[in-house]
Amino acid sequence: MCILFIANKMRDDYPLIIAANRDEFYARPTSPSHFWNSYPHLLAGQDLEANGTWMGVTRNGTMAALTNVRAPNSINKNAVSRGELVANWLKQDQVDATHCAQSQYLKTLENTRHQYNGYNLLFGNVKALQVYNNVNNSTHPIDTGVYGLSNADIATPWPKVTQGVTALNDYVAKKNSIIDDDLFDILRCNNKANDAQLPDTGIGYEWEKALSSIFIQTEKYGTRTSTLLLVDKNNTISWKERRFSDKGEVLETRAFSFSI
Repeated sequence: MCILFIANKMRDDYPLIIAANRDEFYARPTSPSHFWNSYPHLLAGQDLEANGTWMGVTRNGTMAALTNVRAPNSINKNAVSRGELVANWLKQDQVDATHCAQSQYLKTLENTRHQYNGYNLLFGNVKALQVYNNVNNSTHPIDTGVYGLSNADIATPWPKVTQGVTALNDYVAKKNSIIDDDLFDILRCNNKANDAQLPDTGIGYEWEKALSSIFIQTEKYGTRTSTLLLVDKNNTISWKERRFSDKGEVLETRAFSFSI
């Protein structure tokens, strides 16, 4: 998962809207969203190489999503897969992912932070979310507002993050109703950042440019899935996942809905 946008408590009809892209190498084996056989309360796609996931939700409203922190000069090739952080939180199946449970998991994240390469973990339940960054060892609550999170900490205004936050903020403020395809359109934006605005994360100009759009498409790496997680005023969760080929073509759209 490389970028996600959150509109929290900005609308009465949809108190929570999350729109996210997962960027990954096309060759990495992946299964689409499903309720896991061993954990039937858990809805998520699955990374079949490391058996974790990048984003998921449970029937009780526990959720989590992951973005990697881009820091090629500090990569530990022997680090534990970050996808297990999402899966481990969701597998617990707390009734409501209480504040106490979140505090306990946060302590686990802090105590194990050096075992993983850099990440941001959005976790909690759909009514109370926070972001933990293991590089800074910092926690940021998700209060009322629109947020964007990519491959730096949540306070870093990369161009594509600012672009998506602005687009989502305008959309939830001005539209009479929320339409899934409109949210997918925000995630499909492939505008590249101007050279002067490109971050310098140590991967070189060509890759900085290629990765500077919300939707990414290169020869071997790009946006594999776009996912929407919406919670309405009646506590109904709507989950929709759209999968893409290496040419950017839509392969499949999966939709799930349930009450919490």
